[in-house]
Amino acid sequence: MADAGAHGESAAARRGPALDRHRLLAMARKEWIQLTRDPRSLTLAFALPVLLLVLFGTAITWDVRNVELIVVDEDRSALSRSLTEAFTSSGHFRLVGRRARAAEIAGAFERGEARIAVVVPPGFQADVAAGSAAPLQAIVDGSDANTATIALGYVRAVIQQWSVREASTGRPARLPLVADSRVWFNEDLASRNMIVPGLVAVIMAIIAAMLTSLTLAREWERGTMEQLASTPVTRLEVVLGKLLPYAAIGLADVAVTSALGVALFGVPFRGSALLLGGLSLCFVLGALGLGLFISAVAKSQMLATQISMVASFLPAFLLSGFMFAIDVMPPPLQAVSMLVPARHFLVVTRGVFLKGVGLDVLWVQAAIMVAFAALGVGLAVRAFRKELSP
Repeated sequence: MADAGAHGESAAARRGPALDRHRLLAMARKEWIQLTRDPRSLTLAFALPVLLLVLFGTAITWDVRNVELIVVDEDRSALSRSLTEAFTSSGHFRLVGRRARAAEIAGAFERGEARIAVVVPPGFQADVAAGSAAPLQAIVDGSDANTATIALGYVRAVIQQWSVREASTGRPARLPLVADSRVWFNEDLASRNMIVPGLVAVIMAIIAAMLTSLTLAREWERGTMEQLASTPVTRLEVVLGKLLPYAAIGLADVAVTSALGVALFGVPFRGSALLLGGLSLCFVLGALGLGLFISAVAKSQMLATQISMVASFLPAFLLSGFMFAIDVMPPPLQAVSMLVPARHFLVVTRGVFLKGVGLDVLWVQAAIMVAFAALGVGLAVRAFRKELSP
């Protein structure tokens, strides 16, 4: 009987994937006990998601503040000084110096002393007083294209607001066309409101696969797979039993990171927590199943960890839309990104957090999450064999 169990599945295990509740719960209890005895896995499961959220949520930002500014004031008038004050009081710019001539700007950029320069030409106040166009020049260091683009937008906004304020004092300042704008869903245009919900998706994609990538490989390395092979538990029961504890941990991680995002970073949460929890469970099951599949194939904890990092970390960061806009990627990469589950889960987290949308809007992503869960579990069941090499 022991030999038959060592070289193949038992007769009870061959009867098919029918689930027995007692065997399933026993398998889940075994995995939970084994998990609690491994402090590394517990740290990875609970502490790492919180650490990553706090670290990335604090460090990653696309907001531009205190851009180093130099001013070349060739007019030296009260109006040019008023304009300079408008830049420094906006909160977006920090005046780091003044230059007498525009020719000195290149040297300041080369030495990294400033990122933007505003040149006020001679006769600026006279042109404004006459009601004619008063040209200004803004020169930006474009080595950081993202910062340069945002800084130029701030320059236009500051000049527009300054023009309106000067006109209200009775000076005949020529006003540009003023558009009344309104921002929905992220009224403050704060990058943290976009980053934190994305981090919830990306962190879970990485952590979930890493957690279960060690489980079956650990059984092989510790020599306990022979004991597991001799039991009547089926392959489906083994896979689901190993997934259940981690699925509970994954849901707890989603809840904790979401709550921290709201409490620590002030990110609005406008949607349904129940919807987020349900779709998160599907996503976590899919990622956990993928990790278990990797573990069953690799049969080595070190190799499984390396594969799971490549299979989860790189797609989640590069092709999910979290760090880089997918719309500007080459068409082949855009097509590949459609196969990255984290991309679709990112739509869920940002939609629930910021827009408060429901299943009527997210039904496509919900279907993808369910399909991902089925695929992950199915791959794990197919790859796992209750057999030992003779």
